[in-house]
Amino acid sequence: MALPSGLDPRTPVIVGVAQLVDRTGDSPEPVALMTEALRLAAADAGAPQILGAADIVGVVPVVSWRYFDPAALVAGNLGARPRERWHPAMGGNTPQKLVNKGACSIQAGNSDVVLVCGGESYRTRQSLRRSGGRPDWTQQRPEDEPTWGDAQRLEIGHPAEMALGIFLPTQCYPLFESAIRHVAGRTAAEHTAVIAQLWAGFSEVASHNPFAIDRTAYSAEEIATVDDRNRMIGFPYTKHMVSNPDIDAATGVVMCSAERADALGIARDRWVFPWSGADGDDPLLSLRPRLTGSSAIRVAGGAALQLAGVGVDELAHLDVYSCFPSAVQIACAELGIGLDRQLTVYGGLCFAGGPWNNPVGHAIAAMVDTLRGDAGSIGFVTANGGIIQKHAFGVYSTEPPRSGGFAHAHPQFAIDSSEPGRDVSTDHDGAVEIEAFTVMHERDGSMARAHAAVLTPSGDRAWAVTDDAEVMARMETDDLVGASALRSADGTLTL
Repeated sequence: MALPSGLDPRTPVIVGVAQLVDRTGDSPEPVALMTEALRLAAADAGAPQILGAADIVGVVPVVSWRYFDPAALVAGNLGARPRERWHPAMGGNTPQKLVNKGACSIQAGNSDVVLVCGGESYRTRQSLRRSGGRPDWTQQRPEDEPTWGDAQRLEIGHPAEMALGIFLPTQCYPLFESAIRHVAGRTAAEHTAVIAQLWAGFSEVASHNPFAIDRTAYSAEEIATVDDRNRMIGFPYTKHMVSNPDIDAATGVVMCSAERADALGIARDRWVFPWSGADGDDPLLSLRPRLTGSSAIRVAGGAALQLAGVGVDELAHLDVYSCFPSAVQIACAELGIGLDRQLTVYGGLCFAGGPWNNPVGHAIAAMVDTLRGDAGSIGFVTANGGIIQKHAFGVYSTEPPRSGGFAHAHPQFAIDSSEPGRDVSTDHDGAVEIEAFTVMHERDGSMARAHAAVLTPSGDRAWAVTDDAEVMARMETDDLVGASALRSADGTLTL
């Protein structure tokens, strides 16, 4: 074969992808799952020999086991001797980030074959914990370090949030939902109906995905209705609206230069080109200018599209990161994507599965397969880490990039300067205005504690909590965004 006329030989191309899901609850360790996923991805490319030629192996950070340099273990299993081993800090943005970084390396001529993988054996690990057991999985030492990455760094949240125990995604994403609902002018029931219908669309896609952990096509009513199997987690989110990380699964992506793909004789119907990518971070939650948007999604996501030379109406296939409904609504609003579109190709984190940092690994694999089945179309993947904080984006197609090669942006300065942030108050005592709120529930369905983001008269953000039954009941019926309240120095909220 010969390369298409005008195609830069250094252009990166994805030639193989794979997903696997172990439903037994007795899976091998994550490194073994990732190794198998890469072998399947190489078989998908029709070039199993490509694995041994890898000069870079990048591994999405693992939660279910402590590895310090998992890329070394994966490479050893594959018989590869990569020059670089990548292991970034925690975040759901990392699968797309690794693809972007790998594509940049190939385009620059610094590497020829890049492997990206992610995997979790979380369900198996939890099962062993419940029985008092511990898996006999590979142990690494702290001095086993990757050539690139900072796998130990994890910013959970701002000290002001942490002081009141507000840091879990299930506690924070419902806050965004109350603010979104307020801007839309909906009642609680109206807004729940809207997000349940949105989520029913994700569920429908998952029902056709053989790798989905839950292939039930739920109706909007089933997603919204609170019952024994669908309890309330954090108002207004039922269990069906919350990411499901309790799975054993892995993905693999094999990427190389167009020149190498051609030399290996990899069939053109396997080729999918990353056209462009972008990465960028929002501030920590407490410092954000507003709770209904994301400067990083708007600026970095927009940059990825601009570099690819496409508008949102040209995107035939989308996968918008979907840990909770508010994440999807914020991303779509910032990028100008209508919520009436099909917003996922793999089914989302609540139904297809949300294996901690690697859901987007599954989204990328599904996007590649989708584009192969719709040659010439364009796909767009968004990735989110933390509390709508760390972001990565990718544009893909079976056609070569319009720009002549892969293009990447990291517009952090533009993100940081796009909107002024807020100062934070930790000891404010007095009048406040409620900015966002939610009510957390116990497993038996009872209301446990409410927490809220509040604004002081000077515009600083503070955090407040209450276990007052009357206040919590009002939060689940009334729109209290914009309401006047009092916050004590210790963070107690009263109306």
